[in-house]
Amino acid sequence: MQGLIAQSHFHLLVLDAALILCYAPEWIGTFFQNPEKGAVRRDRGSYALIMVSMFAGIFLAFFAAFGVPATTIAWQQPSVFWVGIVLMLAGTAFRWYAIKVLGRFFTRSVATREGQYVVETGPYRLIRHPSYTGAMVTILGLGLAMTNWLSLLLVALGTLIGYEYRVRVEERALCEGIGNAYREYMRRTKRFVPFVW
Repeated sequence: MQGLIAQSHFHLLVLDAALILCYAPEWIGTFFQNPEKGAVRRDRGSYALIMVSMFAGIFLAFFAAFGVPATTIAWQQPSVFWVGIVLMLAGTAFRWYAIKVLGRFFTRSVATREGQYVVETGPYRLIRHPSYTGAMVTILGLGLAMTNWLSLLLVALGTLIGYEYRVRVEERALCEGIGNAYREYMRRTKRFVPFVW
């Protein structure tokens, strides 16, 4: 038995549409974002690693969904698929909300600038990286929508590899750029899940 997207053109089209809704604004924004004047770039290749690891995970996950039927999620496939789609859209909405709250301090590459301060409103009251949490929820949804355990594992691993490195680079840069205020913020908050992780 294959996963739902390998069996049904309708479900594959829905997944493709959800992918476009989730990622097209991100890709388009990459081309139009102007570097902040006076920003100190401290990315250390983390943006490139996120792109490579995440898209490698997505590519391999699609391969698994179509080519490895032994790892298909057989239980309640339509329900698992739709839960995945909802998680994709909810994760993306949460990511964009976090980006809006961060405002002018949001950059795709790690950078700091003079006068930057710790944002502690909205989701930043409880976690340090809510936009990454949103991205991870989106990826979890994508893996579920593929209705294949191996696909879920591959997209999760690809994303975690990229964001694990990114967070270390970003937190180091913010400690250097903002100083003790950010170190204190780190002591009070978790990275991705309030009170847990």
